[in-house]
Amino acid sequence: MTLALIAALPSEIKPLTRGWIPDGDLKVGRIGNFDAVALCPGIGAAAAIRACEGALAYASLDQRPLDALVSIGYAGSVSCGLQAGNAYAIREVIDAATGEHFATDNGEGQRLITLNRVAGLDEKRKLAGQYQAVIVDMEAAAVARFARARNMRFFAFKAITDGPNDILPDFNRFIGGDGRLHTMAMLAWAIVHPGAWRALGRLGQNSRRAAEHLAALIPRCLGPGR
Repeated sequence: MTLALIAALPSEIKPLTRGWIPDGDLKVGRIGNFDAVALCPGIGAAAAIRACEGALAYASLDQRPLDALVSIGYAGSVSCGLQAGNAYAIREVIDAATGEHFATDNGEGQRLITLNRVAGLDEKRKLAGQYQAVIVDMEAAAVARFARARNMRFFAFKAITDGPNDILPDFNRFIGGDGRLHTMAMLAWAIVHPGAWRALGRLGQNSRRAAEHLAALIPRCLGPGR
């Protein structure tokens, strides 16, 4: 099986793709017995679709069929039962915009809801009750829909960076129309908002730890026989 890992940010895949070979906008390597490519063009559905299309184009040029799409990366927890800094397999993805449900090929795991924006504190609480989901992200539903339309296998794994009660800045203001995170603008904002420094520092620590756990989880779940 040949896999395409679809992420948003380079930091999400950095631990998993150590030693992989850069090839243009993607990285090429292996996960267990499987060939794999990884792409991270930005945040949100449009960027995720660009990544899926890029993976298909690469597979076509390499004359190798692409068997599965894997949505990976950072996400928020909407349940106190899931701790920030950990990583989880996803069994079902729900698109909040359309109401569609997408089962993954993981076979087990958590339920995830995909939004078109970064969820705030109050919104997380509503999502938990409305969808009985425990994780929220911005890309998985787009990847799932792309895979379904092409009769490809679909997997999802998410690294939890923040919990349901964490108070964070509104990151939506720092995400461009192309899905890129405007890091310098965010840093400039943080300089004049010192009250947010502790929360941002904790978020950074959680993100690094969660990405490492994600890198360990995926090879275990996508082992021989999948």
